[in-house]
Amino acid sequence: MGVARTVARGITPMARRAAPKFTSGYVRALLERAIDGVGPVRPAAEVAENKLALAGGDVEDAVKALISQHVKLAGAQGFVTNVGGLATLAVTVPANITGVAILQCHLAAGIAHLRGYDLDDPRVRNAILACLLGEDSVKELIAKKKLPSSPMVLATSPVHDPELDDRIASAVTAELVGKIGGRRAATMVGRRIPLLGGGIGAASDAMSTHQIGAYVSSELRDRRVKR
Repeated sequence: MGVARTVARGITPMARRAAPKFTSGYVRALLERAIDGVGPVRPAAEVAENKLALAGGDVEDAVKALISQHVKLAGAQGFVTNVGGLATLAVTVPANITGVAILQCHLAAGIAHLRGYDLDDPRVRNAILACLLGEDSVKELIAKKKLPSSPMVLATSPVHDPELDDRIASAVTAELVGKIGGRRAATMVGRRIPLLGGGIGAASDAMSTHQIGAYVSSELRDRRVKR
């Protein structure tokens, strides 16, 4: 966890500065930073290619390694931003959510790259953001006709719908704001004992990141040309 914690500490200050500005535009900026790299986090495609090389060219092993890495990073980030106690709650909870969002965008983009998707394609970027909502929220938004279809369909749509950009970013923004409120309530008791709060944050963020990774892995099916 040493390397993971070092990277997490690098993300946290940037996340803390930007956390109060949750808007659809800010969420788009998070996605761009996750894909292109920010601070100690290298570009998503570069990290994915490194995992692929270490896996001897086996894409699915690389995907598993990518998920494992980001789960560790999320756990470390969750510990760092939740260890402070009640006095730091107003600052660190938004920072925590932002840091996790960056890591989960980075993970989703890495998996998409490994599966043969073009990260510069706005349709793929919409699909990555939709994955950040998680399977249950995506199904709910589809049922309410707030999303046209699943991330896989968004990524492979024949045309790009610019109006969909704002709709998806707004949905993710609402999800992040909801998580802030939920995290405040969930960690209030744990923060009375600072190290306990850190443990709760680490476990929660690691679990949610694993769930997002599994969802992306099952949703964005392989589009590579078979040889």
